[in-house]
Amino acid sequence: MQIGEVASRTELSLRTIRHYEETGLVAPSARSQGGFRLYTEADVARLMVIRRMKPLGFSLDEMRALLEATDRLDADDDLSAARRDELLDRVRGFEQAAQRRVGDLRTQLARAEEFATTLTERLTRVPAP
Repeated sequence: MQIGEVASRTELSLRTIRHYEETGLVAPSARSQGGFRLYTEADVARLMVIRRMKPLGFSLDEMRALLEATDRLDADDDLSAARRDELLDRVRGFEQAAQRRVGDLRTQLARAEEFATTLTERLTRVPAP
């Protein structure tokens, strides 16, 4: 599929997808004869991982490290047990960090909701002119 369809499916802008390509996070699987970027379902899945990491505050380097670990786990059947365990530990570390960050976001959301409720309550106490 071309970049426009990928952008629509991932809800990422063309500019963002190109930026992720420039930084080495994702690469189109092929190019058309006219030079258009062509993406596969695997490319879309990779972009979705990146899209999900972004609101949790993961850096591009952290995204790259996770993607490299999962790529190695998916591609290498001949990984040594020690290397496989090391990669799994790295992925577990990202999972734990994601869980912590989700918890932090929940706390922030609860505080924001409390604030909005406080303002609403305050406005309802203002006498009409």
